[in-house]
Amino acid sequence: MSSKDEKNLAQVADRISKMDEPTRSTMQRVHDIIMAAAPTLKPRIWYGMPAYAKSASTPALVTLRMDERLNLAITEKAPFRAAGGADGGLMPAAWYFETVDAVTERRIAEIVRSVID
Repeated sequence: MSSKDEKNLAQVADRISKMDEPTRSTMQRVHDIIMAAAPTLKPRIWYGMPAYAKSASTPALVTLRMDERLNLAITEKAPFRAAGGADGGLMPAAWYFETVDAVTERRIAEIVRSVID
């Protein structure tokens, strides 16, 4: 890991550590899920949010946000993959959550892998 990658990871860890509980624990768990699902992604801060990109100098593909609710979002920089089916040409782009159970963990991993596969 380069020193820039280490600095970016430290910034993400710091951002998450400053969140109040139970948000902090949930966001840390989602961060860990993302890193396990796509270990080649590089954590960084993107518009003030924890985010994950292919390299320290490329746009983020996935972000973690804490607005009214926690959410995982795919950025406009990720490849477009239409949903098909009833959603037709729409691309799912954000998923809101409050807690992370085993089903949610698997879905987060699938979503993250979909932007790098």
